[in-house]
Amino acid sequence: MPSFKIGNFSIGSPGDSIFIIAEIGQNHQGNIEKAKKLIDEAKKIGCNCVKFQKSCLNSKFTKSALDRPYTGHNSWGNTYGEHKAFLEFSIDEYKILQKYSNDLGIFFSASAMDEVSLDDLRSMDLPFIKIGSGDANNFTLLEKASKIQLPLIISTGMQTMSTIENIVQIMRSSSKTNFALLHCVSSYPTKPEDCNLLTIQLLQKKFPDVVIGYSGHEVVPYISEAAVLLGAKIVERHITLDKKQKGSDHLCSLTPNEFQRLIKSIRYYEDNKLLDVPQSTQFIIDHFNGDENVKKSLGHVYGRDILNCELDCRKKLGKSLVTSKEIRKGEILTLKNIMIKVSEPPGLTAERLKDCLGKPTNKDLKIDEPLQAEDIFEFK
Repeated sequence: MPSFKIGNFSIGSPGDSIFIIAEIGQNHQGNIEKAKKLIDEAKKIGCNCVKFQKSCLNSKFTKSALDRPYTGHNSWGNTYGEHKAFLEFSIDEYKILQKYSNDLGIFFSASAMDEVSLDDLRSMDLPFIKIGSGDANNFTLLEKASKIQLPLIISTGMQTMSTIENIVQIMRSSSKTNFALLHCVSSYPTKPEDCNLLTIQLLQKKFPDVVIGYSGHEVVPYISEAAVLLGAKIVERHITLDKKQKGSDHLCSLTPNEFQRLIKSIRYYEDNKLLDVPQSTQFIIDHFNGDENVKKSLGHVYGRDILNCELDCRKKLGKSLVTSKEIRKGEILTLKNIMIKVSEPPGLTAERLKDCLGKPTNKDLKIDEPLQAEDIFEFK
């Protein structure tokens, strides 16, 4: 059996408890007192960990992405940059929340959304660092993360099986064994028929030495129970104080009462030895009395492709190759003049980096400009 350790918490071996993460993300709405309230609730209902999302906006986004108008119902500013800045805690505020969590006796962690944020979080003595789905194809960030001593949890939303294989290869090339993968569908909320929970067992078979978990965004809480019965050893769900609050993640989040019911069910399964081995699909269907949502959520998985329901999120939050400096026509593309960011409009996706390196450009390019296939000589 694969095993994975976060602090003194062992995950994946027989008899280990499921590690449950309350993803606070940006449901705090930029208010540190509300963030503390969410931490309080997560601790009270029995979560093992609270998790936030750390970004350096200029490192994560191009200027055009930050400058685009953003005035919808969920906006906290006139531009996307103003909106994101309103929701972003400083590293000093993170340290306040870390101490608050530690004093309560609950793990505190965060997703590193760019290389600057990875360095910031690395300095905080966290129990682990998360790499979100938006960076699962950001091999530069993954290579850097693979070299640090902290455990990593990596979500796999919006990715193909080929990309997931590359993630594992990057970890193994750095001799990193203390990492876990989360099956994830990047659709908010995720419809039951898009959950494809059988991907959990597919990943377990393909990577038998890696702990596999589940990051869910569905509105039906017991689908996450089914993920655990299928063998997920880590469960991550967003938590909210009120689903009607302003913000795009609240609808796919669980209230404290919903989250508590999920945790009680998971602990019941543990106590009754239902998690010693992954359960069959028929057991799960019977266990939930033939519930149609559960049946749909299992899926018919033969691989992992980017789903239609993930395309909007991939377009909005997927990382692209962009110029890090002005590039003259004919100049060779290298790691010194390319970086990876969310761009507007999108460019070549992050996993195409190695396909670009060493090739000359067809034209002059400005700084912070997304690379397109037609910008690169003999690009295939």
